[in-house]
Amino acid sequence: MDGLIIAAFGRHYEVATAAGRLRCYTRGKKSSFACGDHVRVTPGGDDQGVIDALKPRRSLLRRSDAFREKLIAANLSHILIVVATEPGFSDLLVSRCIAAAESQDITPIIILNKADLVDRLAFSRAQLAPFRALGYEVIEASALHGAAGLLERLSSLHAIFVGQSGMGKSTLINALIPEANAATREISAALDSGKHTTTFARLYALDGQMPDDARGWIIDSPGLQVFGLAHLGPDELAECFIEFRPLLGRCRFRDCRHEEEPGCALLEALADGRVHPRRFEHYRSIRAEIAEAKRLNPGW
Repeated sequence: MDGLIIAAFGRHYEVATAAGRLRCYTRGKKSSFACGDHVRVTPGGDDQGVIDALKPRRSLLRRSDAFREKLIAANLSHILIVVATEPGFSDLLVSRCIAAAESQDITPIIILNKADLVDRLAFSRAQLAPFRALGYEVIEASALHGAAGLLERLSSLHAIFVGQSGMGKSTLINALIPEANAATREISAALDSGKHTTTFARLYALDGQMPDDARGWIIDSPGLQVFGLAHLGPDELAECFIEFRPLLGRCRFRDCRHEEEPGCALLEALADGRVHPRRFEHYRSIRAEIAEAKRLNPGW
């Protein structure tokens, strides 16, 4: 039967099907499935089953370094990047998440949580100004003061929450989806360990029903501090910075690296203010990291 993966932890998956939820395993040792994937499963006894096949994806969000790749979620329409006024957040991580989203035609939305903490609100807004100027949607929220307005905005999306630890992502999830805490405890008990509670992705239907693609859903993911993009090539990375797109191919030299070359369209745009210095710094930082990853592992 057909199913939707709603939780992923190692080689174990929870799959929502028309017959209910099944705890499923893969055939063989290699696991290449993600939360949000549509799969074919063969049911077994005791609400268990086996995943037989992966159905086509519309998108795949993943992160990678020189030696390892992690599938985060599939079939997303949006990525919800959660930052907060306190503690401070990394705008470089925001650019990384946006680049990962752009590479898969996923729409980014930035959620500025803890907006009720006014002492650092202006600073946080200034950090996000370069993204807002590019047209990225920024929503200010306060999870502790209710999330009804946010729920209405997200109700039809197929989305994932990502963000650093401490940004209040879990509080947002619990405000939007009251049953989220219970589901986390249920999974932990099934695995006979509490250590997995922050290491797996979990999909929730926003209307509280059995999740399917006809409804809006959100995936909760563990807090992250790094978001490597080693799987992207240099040209792919440049395309992921939307302000670069009108400029690509316009440099004097075809193999321009956008460093110090004369006639570089990106450097000219940086000089006259069409490209924000902070965003260009992010681009160079990520590009250097990708180059180092490919040096360490030429197989990328």
